[in-house]
Amino acid sequence: MKKLIITCMSLLIVMGSYAQKRPAPANDRGRVTLAAYIPDQIDGLPDAARNMLGNKLNQIISQNGFGGDEGQRFIITANIVVASKDMLSTAPPMTALNLDVNLYIGDGYEGTKFASTVVSVKGVGENEAKAYINAFKNINLNDPKLQAFVDKGKTKIIAYYNTHCDVIIKQAQTLANTGRMDEAIYNLTSVPQACTNCYSRSMALVAPIYKKQIEKDCAVKLAQAKTVFTANQNVDGANAAGEILQQIDPQSACYKEVKVFVAQIGKRVKEIDNREWSFKLQEQKNDMSIINAARDVAVAYAAQPRVTTYNIHGWW
Repeated sequence: MKKLIITCMSLLIVMGSYAQKRPAPANDRGRVTLAAYIPDQIDGLPDAARNMLGNKLNQIISQNGFGGDEGQRFIITANIVVASKDMLSTAPPMTALNLDVNLYIGDGYEGTKFASTVVSVKGVGENEAKAYINAFKNINLNDPKLQAFVDKGKTKIIAYYNTHCDVIIKQAQTLANTGRMDEAIYNLTSVPQACTNCYSRSMALVAPIYKKQIEKDCAVKLAQAKTVFTANQNVDGANAAGEILQQIDPQSACYKEVKVFVAQIGKRVKEIDNREWSFKLQEQKNDMSIINAARDVAVAYAAQPRVTTYNIHGWW
């Protein structure tokens, strides 16, 4: 009987990196969020089996009400202990594996482990990769031990936000003051609703930061539209400028200037082409629309490609 320990991070045991590949859906904002952390290279674990393990971790995330935003501070990860590996004398020969799947939830940035458990599973397949896959398929998402593990991790994550709220608020303000409004909004909207006080404080800052962002964006896009139309004062130039103006949020203070400029374009088109310019600005938004627009900013920020480095030293 051969014993083999496969560590999910292999040479990356101390520090690992995982590229963010998909943003969380908009309705995930405000939920307790976990990233399924599976590295690109795992010593001895076939790629297909690694993908299945990642799928299983994402199933744990979704079934337990977590937001599935990869690249997040908090992660669920695993290492695999092969308790036994046997070749069965069947036709065709089959590989049988007994695995101990060690699961961990924690703060991947600070390297703090919040919860851990081990799930023992068996898998049989025509080759080692299929044996791994079948073993991972046998992880029971409704296992009470697994549920207790997830609940403990979620409780620790909520406690983190409750005890670090002042830091989160200050960091967001600093980001906004240095022009990184998207990141500030992303961080603020990542606070779970379960952290009632911190969530309220964070959301109270979202609208002012969003408005600061759209003021900057309005000035830039209005200048771009003026440059485009000045260079080409005809219907084509008007339409090109209109495409830029259509991107400006109507809540911005400079929207009055946008309306004046739109009227000027319409007048000029009428003079040179003797027809009305077919263009309509965005309508004004209510407060809820502003919050939703800010959440869209957060989702777009999450979709940006980045490499997140995690510290899991000492988790196993």
